[in-house]
Amino acid sequence: MAYITADDGAQLFYKDWGGDGTPVLLSHGWPLNSDAWEATALFLAQHGHRAIAPDRRGHGRSSQTWSGNEMDTYADDLACLIEHLDLTELTLVGHSTGGGEVVRYIGRHGSARVAKAVLVSAVPPLMVRTDDNPGGLPVDVFDQIRAGEAHNRSQLYRDLADGPFFGNNRSGDVSQGTRDAFWLQGLASGTRNAYECIAAFSATDFRPDLALVDVPTLVIHGDDDQIVPFEISGKLSAELVADAQLIVYEGGAHGLPDTARERLNADLLAFIES
Repeated sequence: MAYITADDGAQLFYKDWGGDGTPVLLSHGWPLNSDAWEATALFLAQHGHRAIAPDRRGHGRSSQTWSGNEMDTYADDLACLIEHLDLTELTLVGHSTGGGEVVRYIGRHGSARVAKAVLVSAVPPLMVRTDDNPGGLPVDVFDQIRAGEAHNRSQLYRDLADGPFFGNNRSGDVSQGTRDAFWLQGLASGTRNAYECIAAFSATDFRPDLALVDVPTLVIHGDDDQIVPFEISGKLSAELVADAQLIVYEGGAHGLPDTARERLNADLLAFIES
């Protein structure tokens, strides 16, 4: 079990698989942890790359801190890990909330250590509706998630896994095991941490960060994503990052690392090795 100590003393868990090949850091979605990337990390490590996957603070095996449950601190934690491992020529890959973490890292710490970035079903540029983001989702959507987190988060995670997260309310062909893994990982998070992370992923404005992304970037998004709709996220992020490459998964759900595993792994490998 590998841990580093963040600047405020928080213990941050991470996996570090593979050899000395190109390093790839995988940042997970809410309310999950690095286990959500296990299949991809194993695939990349088996193809000669070094796969690193941390548990965000308040999630999985990392400290359930009372403070720091927002994007600036998440990005600073990533910087702490990257510097601790002295990673260079790094490919940053973020799913959902992890995509926000990736672009906020570049916004706050620059791209000196970064070769490429990948956003998968990612939350940037800004999910919530505001006066200058009229296409965003109403705040009521996130208030309902907060209410579920506060009152019965076990059922909330069941409902997300059985329904929109994997698109199981469309085709119904996502295995019980996959849905159980979501529930189990969700309950491994701290409830305060998961509650505050809802604001972090929904109300953080990543537009200034996207403007600072100056490395080759791949945006992958399903056009049937019911959690982070493509039209307000992947499509706009690809427009805001200079020379970004966009791949749309037709009919793709939010949980692409599970629902489109083989295609996603192949696209990631091709981009990393391009």
